[in-house]
Amino acid sequence: MQKKVEKRETGSESVSSISWPEDIHRVLREMNVRQVGYVPDSGHARLIHLVRADRSMRAIPLTTEEEGVALAAGAWLGGERSVLLMQSSGAGNCINMLGMANELRVPLLALVTMRGQWGEFNPWQVPMSQATVPSLEAIGVVVQAVDRAAEVGETVAAAARLAFNTCRMVAVLISQRIVGAKQFK
Repeated sequence: MQKKVEKRETGSESVSSISWPEDIHRVLREMNVRQVGYVPDSGHARLIHLVRADRSMRAIPLTTEEEGVALAAGAWLGGERSVLLMQSSGAGNCINMLGMANELRVPLLALVTMRGQWGEFNPWQVPMSQATVPSLEAIGVVVQAVDRAAEVGETVAAAARLAFNTCRMVAVLISQRIVGAKQFK
């Protein structure tokens, strides 16, 4: 039996050469985010590690993405800011909960690592990748995509200001070209 080895293929920028997870962590600290809900995801692994090591933030593992929407609502009601980390395949899981958050004007910042794009090996990731933007927009989420690692920090900062200052749902879609495509051999 052959052992599976995960590798990442990227575009013009190496996954390790740009510190976009560090940029996001810095923005979250500056924006006074205290709760970070996440469904484990290799694309967010470095950011999750940074949050878990940060005493000013609480990393909260979730079993489903919709729990992160409820977490954002509870954080907001309790006077704190939160962020939801997820993969594009999870965006479809939380559409119903996003409808509730939209109706209540809960500020929600979601950081979504994309699959089904650049160099994807898994055909099951492609349909949700194509449906992510139209699904999120249909339920009232402002979508801001970023496909250059050097622009992730400023895009997340702008999205956070929009979400927290206007009580809106905003999702930053981090391109698979930035995160890197998985390959199993």
